[in-house]
Amino acid sequence: MIRTSFNIIVRSCYRASARSRSVSTSTSVMALQQPPWHPPPRQLDQPVLKIFNSLTKTKTEFIPSHGSHVKWYNCGPTVYDASHMGHARNYVTQDILRRIMTDYFGYDVHFVMNVTDIDDKIIVRARQNHLFSQFRDSATTFSIDLLSQVNEAWGSYVRENVSKGLPDEEKPSQGEEEIRWPRIAELAQDGSRKLECLKRDEKFDMYFTAANRTLAALEAARQALSANQINGDTALRLVDESRDILASALDEKLKDTVTDPSVFRSLAAYWERQFFKDMERLRVRYPDTVTRVTEYVPEVVEFVQGIIKNGYGYEFEGSVYFDSSAFDLSDRHDYAKLEPWSKGNRELLAEGEGVLSSASGQRSAADFALWKASKPGEPSWPSPWGPGRPGWHIECSVMASAIFGDNMDIHSGGIDLAFPHHDNEMAQSEAYHECGAWVNYFIHTGHLHIEGLKMSKSLKNFITIDEILQRFTARQLRLAFLSQLWNAKIEFSESMMAGEVKSLENFFTNVRAIVSQARAHEDQSYGEHRYNEAERELMKSLYDSKSTFRAALCDSFNTPEALKVLRDLVSRVNIYVNSPGRKTNVGVVEQSARWIGDMLRMFGLGEGQTSEIGWGQEEEGAGGVNREETLMPYLRVLSSFRDGIRQLAISKNDSTVKDILKLCDKLRDDDLVSLGVALDDQEDGKALVKLVSPAELLKAREEKRQKLEAQAAKKAATAEEARQKRLAKMEKGRVPPEEIFQPPNVPGGTYSRWDEHGFPTATGSGEELSKNQQKKIRKDWEAQKKLHEEFLAWKREQDSGAGS
Repeated sequence: MIRTSFNIIVRSCYRASARSRSVSTSTSVMALQQPPWHPPPRQLDQPVLKIFNSLTKTKTEFIPSHGSHVKWYNCGPTVYDASHMGHARNYVTQDILRRIMTDYFGYDVHFVMNVTDIDDKIIVRARQNHLFSQFRDSATTFSIDLLSQVNEAWGSYVRENVSKGLPDEEKPSQGEEEIRWPRIAELAQDGSRKLECLKRDEKFDMYFTAANRTLAALEAARQALSANQINGDTALRLVDESRDILASALDEKLKDTVTDPSVFRSLAAYWERQFFKDMERLRVRYPDTVTRVTEYVPEVVEFVQGIIKNGYGYEFEGSVYFDSSAFDLSDRHDYAKLEPWSKGNRELLAEGEGVLSSASGQRSAADFALWKASKPGEPSWPSPWGPGRPGWHIECSVMASAIFGDNMDIHSGGIDLAFPHHDNEMAQSEAYHECGAWVNYFIHTGHLHIEGLKMSKSLKNFITIDEILQRFTARQLRLAFLSQLWNAKIEFSESMMAGEVKSLENFFTNVRAIVSQARAHEDQSYGEHRYNEAERELMKSLYDSKSTFRAALCDSFNTPEALKVLRDLVSRVNIYVNSPGRKTNVGVVEQSARWIGDMLRMFGLGEGQTSEIGWGQEEEGAGGVNREETLMPYLRVLSSFRDGIRQLAISKNDSTVKDILKLCDKLRDDDLVSLGVALDDQEDGKALVKLVSPAELLKAREEKRQKLEAQAAKKAATAEEARQKRLAKMEKGRVPPEEIFQPPNVPGGTYSRWDEHGFPTATGSGEELSKNQQKKIRKDWEAQKKLHEEFLAWKREQDSGAGS
């Protein structure tokens, strides 16, 4: 009984002890666990990129199809003349958007751009240049016949071109062009009447100018003839002043005779080179991929066959047309997505087909050429439908599809291309791929206008890029375009170039000087922090600016608003730095300035090293050397010397004070200015050292000048020697190979028979040439052929250069 009670007591104690250990263990485990965590509430949503999409005419969120990889196709130039400000507006703007996408938003962009190197405009210009060059070479002497030819061409030009802009009652009939010209000139010089003429034909001013110039040349030639003052230059002056009119008349008469394909390719190749040189000067990044239509002709033929197979194309007399009605009636497709209201605009439709096209084979006015049967005087390639060439719209569809397939993220170009070019591009591409959306986002840049008209080659109202860069820098040009919305129309004026370049350069110069001075005294401790209310406000302004800047760029690349954000931050930094009595926190100032400089560089405004504060100096001869790092240690020693002398002079009250101060001023105002160094006196007695512009010692500058002059003289002599050798070689190549073995190029009687290529087949006595003789003659003939081809290419280049 006692033992049983004892066992019960023991078991009860054991259970109580176990419960105690369990509670202790549980409490210990709970003490090692983290407390609950709750995500913080989002106080500000991150903006998403929205782009004004021409397919919706609204700002839509940008959603690339393949993560960060963006497929982007940009319509490139038709290369037949000099690039102008209109091109700068388009391609600089596209470059800015591309930089924002890659350098700011971090997208992996594949940027493809085409070059249209065969087109109606190229064909006409190349033929005209070629025929005019031949005509000019033959016009070695002045004659009544030459005068008559120019006069006849002038009359036709007035009736066929100038008359397009005239009211019906003012249009001259044949034979009365010159009698009616004074009245036509009155219309062209009257502002309101001229505007009416331009409404009838936007090329009126161009046509009138060309005709007026030729008429003046005709009158001058007639006066010289009547005064018997004709000389060797009279004919050339008349021909050169009548170039536009003669070229048009010669092309109309002799276009069928131009059969050499190199005539067309050489013109396009020359102007393509000039275009990319101009783009490089404007800091436009080279495309990731460049395509040329002449390199994709087999793919064009295959593409057209696919459209026919799918039921959206038809052939007529060697040409192939797109069946817009069949496409539009399809349940899967819609024609003219960009501008459906322009479907029936015959003027735009005709313009899209080119000046050499005819509508004889089209079933509908909206149908357009996929493949054009080539006429005499036009280049051609083989196809199942006969010799021909690609239509204008098809080239972009084929080349973009060859690289991107049946869909791309972005397609861009000038707003004038929206209809019919881009609408036709999409239609034929979606017809080939049988897809619903070939392009996800279409973006169109606004035009640059001058005197109310679009700046263009065809109107000849353009300012070339070379001309504008002689007056303004690439940085000024880019800033001008950044100050405008990318898809807005811009009216060109001198004032739009007066940007903020100088004020921004001054800002960065001041900040660099402040930072450099602070780093020179980094070992000094002031015993107190410099992060108070003013610094907190400036840092808040910096991060607010970053947020607002991003929001502006997310708002369809609103660069004017983004620039305003940068300007406002510059103002806040200047106010902070220039506040009297404040000890500057250099770190806060440097952070703000570096971010501003980084954003300007992102826009393509940078020069020099990316590590320096700001956007770099627009100057030549720097050689990649960081002038501040190299020169500042020496200049700072010199500045400290001046500070000591100045303070000593101020503390003394004797006769040398003024002389010492004058010496200090001379150092500041004369000696250091010639070195490109500025010293700004401050309240604490220490001068702020600034590098304002590059400079050299006078002796070194003089030595360099003399050395450059010697080098230039030597180079000029070498160039002249090479030029003379080249001229001699070209003169030898002037003779065609067909004439090289015929008198007067060989003595009479040397040979008696020649084949159709001018190759001798018999000696002067009628004997057949031996194999060795034929072999030697063949070798000489081939050499002359090559030399003559070089001469012709050189001559075209000379004429093209003179015409541009």
